Amino acid sequence: MMRIILSLSFILLGVVAYTQPTVGGANIEMNTTSHDFGIMAKGADATYTFIAKNTGDQPLLIERCQASCGCTVPNWDTNPIAPGASTEITVKYDSNRLGVFSKTITVISNSVNNPQLVLSIKGEIKE
Repeated sequence: MMRIILSLSFILLGVVAYTQPTVGGANIEMNTTSHDFGIMAKGADATYTFIAKNTGDQPLLIERCQASCGCTVPNWDTNPIAPGASTEITVKYDSNRLGVFSKTITVISNSVNNPQLVLSIKGEIKE
């Protein structure tokens, strides 16, 4: 009798697990999450473009990109990114500031795998 109850319990558990809905949604995947500009001259172009891909099954919405300070300006597409499609997040650093820098950009989206993704840039500006 105990074997029958135990067997039925396992069967019921399997049926419940099988009928659970799969969680879908948007998934953000980046080509890289960091960039090193190295040593640059003052006033040089300190712009880098990150590539974000939606690997999920729902449209990806990048709600905002927030830089750690005003010397770093992110630019991104506010339109929905279809499943399988990619978009660019361009980051520009004010290279008129001398010295070593390390900045972050927080990407806030509807991604189920990483709703607050952190990108980083670093380098050094010399005369």
